[in-house]
Amino acid sequence: MKKILYSLLVFASATIFAQKNPNVKFAICNDAVGTVAMFDAKKEFVQSVNVFKAKTNLPQNLKKFDYLADNGLAEVKFKKDFGTLDFMSLANFNVQNGLPKDAPVFIEGYEFKNTDTNIFADMIADSKVETVDGKKALVITTVKK
Repeated sequence: MKKILYSLLVFASATIFAQKNPNVKFAICNDAVGTVAMFDAKKEFVQSVNVFKAKTNLPQNLKKFDYLADNGLAEVKFKKDFGTLDFMSLANFNVQNGLPKDAPVFIEGYEFKNTDTNIFADMIADSKVETVDGKKALVITTVKK
């Protein structure tokens, strides 16, 4: 009986961690992933924002991010004199957390399988190593709870 309860608990926790957060809207800038909320906090540096509401409307340069477009996807461009924010690849985040470079990363329930993907450090509210689907994975949240 204990084994059954333990199995259900493990399955339930993996399911909870794997659920996509419907409140998070992703944005892409300079081929790196951030959140719309993160860029809203830096409005004075933003030149333009293009929002694509459907995956089918994504331009060619954003098609590789279509798995993030459940709630639409924004493309952000900074003013020319600003430069960019700090970003790093998910592979480097994995290594910093003692995981293999190619281990998938979960950000707000969205699975990032390509760890060459760059993300902006400013979007991270919390990160920790969790067991998801029986494997250790980095789980990143973008909103403080």
